Amino acid sequence: MSAIVDFLKGAGNDGAGRNVFEVVAMNDRQIEETHDFIQWLFPLDQPSGANRRAPVLTPDDVQAIHASGLAQIALAAGTDRMAAFYQSNGHWLVPQDHNHLRITRIIKSLRLLRGPGEAAEFRDLILKLDDRAGRPISPASRTFWDQA
Repeated sequence: MSAIVDFLKGAGNDGAGRNVFEVVAMNDRQIEETHDFIQWLFPLDQPSGANRRAPVLTPDDVQAIHASGLAQIALAAGTDRMAAFYQSNGHWLVPQDHNHLRITRIIKSLRLLRGPGEAAEFRDLILKLDDRAGRPISPASRTFWDQA
């Protein structure tokens, strides 16, 4: 098994030595200030532009994550945690913010690893938060989320 599959199953650590339970339990300040967890909690099948040490999913990894109830639970918990973070913090509701890249990653990862319904549900939540704030987020970010 690969390191990313082990991490999502709760049997391994990310590049900083944290397990998935520690990552999901991070407080809002830690989420905002820590920049290397998102690639592990929401991995993709393409290299990260922000973290060259981030895992890159192989087709076997994707299949193993789909087949693992534990990995699916971890992804659901990570999604819930990030949704709560965005709902309780408004600092990212500006034209440009590093969280916009995180949101794109989350949507792409959910589509790949959980399915289009989960990805759309998270995207819709984010767009609703932007709408309620008067749509301060750039049209470019919104387009990235729609395309993710």
